Amino acid sequence: MWWIALSLLVLIVVIRIWYRLQSGHCTSQKTLDGKTVIITGASAGIGKSTAFDMARRKARVILACRNLEKAQKVADEIIRDTGNNSVIVRKLDTSDLSSVRSFASEIIKTEDSLHILINNAGMAGHHKRESTTDGLELTMATNHYGHFLLTNLLLNLLKKSAPSRVINVSSKMHEYCRKLDPEDLNFEKSSYSIFESYNRSKLCNILFTLELAERLHGTGVTTNSLHPGAVDTEIAYKMGGFAGYAQAFLFKLMAKDCELGAQTTIHLAVSDSVEGISGKYFVDCKETESSKLAQHRGIAKKLWLASELDVKLENEEVK
Repeated sequence: MWWIALSLLVLIVVIRIWYRLQSGHCTSQKTLDGKTVIITGASAGIGKSTAFDMARRKARVILACRNLEKAQKVADEIIRDTGNNSVIVRKLDTSDLSSVRSFASEIIKTEDSLHILINNAGMAGHHKRESTTDGLELTMATNHYGHFLLTNLLLNLLKKSAPSRVINVSSKMHEYCRKLDPEDLNFEKSSYSIFESYNRSKLCNILFTLELAERLHGTGVTTNSLHPGAVDTEIAYKMGGFAGYAQAFLFKLMAKDCELGAQTTIHLAVSDSVEGISGKYFVDCKETESSKLAQHRGIAKKLWLASELDVKLENEEVK
């Protein structure tokens, strides 16, 4: 039976090498002197790797994270390794709308400009439906609603700083979401599953990007979404259960590392080749078609209106 184990090992190594070799790389050497970047969920995984890259490019980098102690250790590491002292930590829990509002208020008061907003924070979901204090399903709140609200609250600062960019980290898993009812985003009518909640939230990331691009047309602010690929991060471990640990194990063996997984995010943040491009979906640093549902402008508009109501977005908050 040893030959079976050897064959499996060879297959894993071949897949790992092939997947990493064909993955996209950001080739831009652009520096970001005088630019301010916000990255949500930057204390680990893709967000952390993105933060390192932005700091190396001499940007002012704001790590927007839930765990301040963990984030500060990352900030200290970035400062030590890059020599960029303009790396700061701010408290942000995207699942908590009051936290989003507090964070945005502090940014508006303390920052004169914002050139790149990277909505990266996310979670895989819970095995049982869980509601936040705002009455929203937890995965949807973390992955969609928090970033929807945050982006809206910072739009004026982004416009003031134009040309500027908003990057939304989605996932290929959005393709497995076959329908979307804007009146039932939080599984109050439909049955809940950990996979459906994640897939739905990732679909919403792309639809949000689609509608945001239309609303921002002519402002100098562009927005695009992306699939980072299969990446070895903490997200699967945090999901727990057999499926989570099995996925984490496979990703550890064959998936991209975090630095490689961050390449498309970085590409969308800095590359001159995407200047002026907005409302598109990227994989491996290349524009790619999302699912048909993710391209539905009518649903995108309905999602926007439903999201405004669910986060209780007031007119004065976006003036």
